[in-house]
Amino acid sequence: MVTTLDRFFKISQRGSSVGQEVRGGVVTFLTMAYIIVLNPIILSGVADADGNYLGGGTVAGGGFATIAACTALVAGVLTILMGVVANFPIALATGLGLNAFVAFAVASQMSWADAMGLVVLEGIVILVLVLTGFRKAVFDAVPRQLKTAIAVGIGLFLTLIGLIDAGFVRATGNASPPIGMGIGGELSGWPVLVFCFGLLLMISLHARRVPGAILIGIVVTTIVAIVVQTLTDTPGSGGDPTSKGWNLNVPAWPDKIVSKPDLSLLGEFNLLGSFDRVGIVAATLLVFTLMLADFFDTMGTMTAVGAEAGLNDEDGAPAGTQRILVVDSVAAAVGGAAGISSNTSYVESTAGVADGARTGLASVVTGVCFLLATVFTPVVQVIPNEAAVAALVIVGFLMMTQVTEIDWTDHEIAIPAFLTIAVMPFTYSITAGIGAGFLSYVVLKVVMGKVRQVHALLWLIAVLFVVYFAIDPITRLLT
Repeated sequence: MVTTLDRFFKISQRGSSVGQEVRGGVVTFLTMAYIIVLNPIILSGVADADGNYLGGGTVAGGGFATIAACTALVAGVLTILMGVVANFPIALATGLGLNAFVAFAVASQMSWADAMGLVVLEGIVILVLVLTGFRKAVFDAVPRQLKTAIAVGIGLFLTLIGLIDAGFVRATGNASPPIGMGIGGELSGWPVLVFCFGLLLMISLHARRVPGAILIGIVVTTIVAIVVQTLTDTPGSGGDPTSKGWNLNVPAWPDKIVSKPDLSLLGEFNLLGSFDRVGIVAATLLVFTLMLADFFDTMGTMTAVGAEAGLNDEDGAPAGTQRILVVDSVAAAVGGAAGISSNTSYVESTAGVADGARTGLASVVTGVCFLLATVFTPVVQVIPNEAAVAALVIVGFLMMTQVTEIDWTDHEIAIPAFLTIAVMPFTYSITAGIGAGFLSYVVLKVVMGKVRQVHALLWLIAVLFVVYFAIDPITRLLT
């Protein structure tokens, strides 16, 4: 059995082991498990244009359990598909940002079924672009040092996500500074101290080169969190940014281990209903916005994961790029068809890679964990966000080390690289960072009289990013 797995997934060839892959797959799941709770929070509390809530009729939050179960199921199936088809250690689930856009910008103009139909259309369009070779051609046209900048920018982005989700960094509510440490410059509440303990533990284990440092850190920190909760009875934050409570779920032993999943949301979409509700132009612009974000988020994610795993070639492209893109494109359409919004590759996969994952077997393990989560949701909810997100800070450090591969003396590449790295975390958007880098690269080549050095596809992508950044005034003009 081990020999068959080794041969199929090329485990030994990539310098890994079955145990290492299993450990990395579990770590990836633990750093992503929050989506099972967070996706329902985002999607179940917003009414569509008809006043209905996703999976819950006219009751806000009524579809929470259904969305959670379907989120875990689809993530499990697609992640296993990624592992088997692409043999790459990357996991997929409902895309954050994309789900918020669907909830607040799309469903507010039509029914939920119509909105999910648009997501399916977006996935189909991206799949066509992949099968025609266009998506890979765009990726290959990007200069290697810009790909490196994308990976570094994602590292900083992950670090910021970890610090914010833990409550270490918070919005101040003031114009200046917009964010700061804790509440009023102080680390307040037990949860953020649990995060600090977990971070210091992981740092120490990593520095000592202890195998499974991240997984050990998450498990130990979760146990500490449960003890702290037992002694302090700290409540959840309830979404209040000034709360001293747990960010997403309160760590406590569950009343039950398993729960029966409700999968009734699967297949709840109307493919072309949006065109009747908002018109062809508005619907097309919505599809374009979804597509562009999905298109480049995945490019950045697979670059970052491949770089961290040492699977990228000399041009910065991961092994099996085309297969990765095909599965990711299918995921977008499947997410819409399942009624839970577009599914996409998760940059949190770098946490599993940092803990040893190098092949698709890790993705299969992550996928199985998601499938188990459909019935073991109460157990998954034991892990507080504060215990898991410390791993993202460690990953941010590991990805930052690649910054030395950029030639900072060459301003024609250094400035676009800098903008990519800076804009990504500050805008909380991988796509925005990539767009800033691409546009500035093309502009600088024109200014320096080196137009011929710009790949033809980068001209097209630059124009598309101009449209992306100006989508609001363009929409207002056309509609």
